[in-house]
Amino acid sequence: MTRVMATGTFDILHPGHLLYLERSRALGDELVVVVARDVNVRHKPKPVIPEDQRLRMVSALKMVDMAVLGSRTDIFEPVRDLRPDIITLGYDQYMDELWLEGELRRRGLQARVVRISEREPCELCSSRQIVEKILKERC
Repeated sequence: MTRVMATGTFDILHPGHLLYLERSRALGDELVVVVARDVNVRHKPKPVIPEDQRLRMVSALKMVDMAVLGSRTDIFEPVRDLRPDIITLGYDQYMDELWLEGELRRRGLQARVVRISEREPCELCSSRQIVEKILKERC
């Protein structure tokens, strides 16, 4: 059985998230999703939706077999606990694949890293674009 792990913030779910998770799920038999903790989101604005609600929304998606919150202190903790065969990154995730592969090996973790480069070609396929539209049209 091939376990795939996808990670992300998943703030304001949109078709781009669905595409990323569908493509991730297609790589294996089981899809586990790690939802970023609010305190760990530093590379972009803090999520609008609280972590427990984001976890609930991701858990409800049919392609997701299991969803968990990430660790507050160590991004590799869920990898050690869940032992995925593949870790996927979305086209716009800031993590460098080569760095991640090196860190996994250094920790004795054997997951392969795959970048899902496909993206959904729609105007509102990013949380940032959705927030900008709401602000423009409603404020």
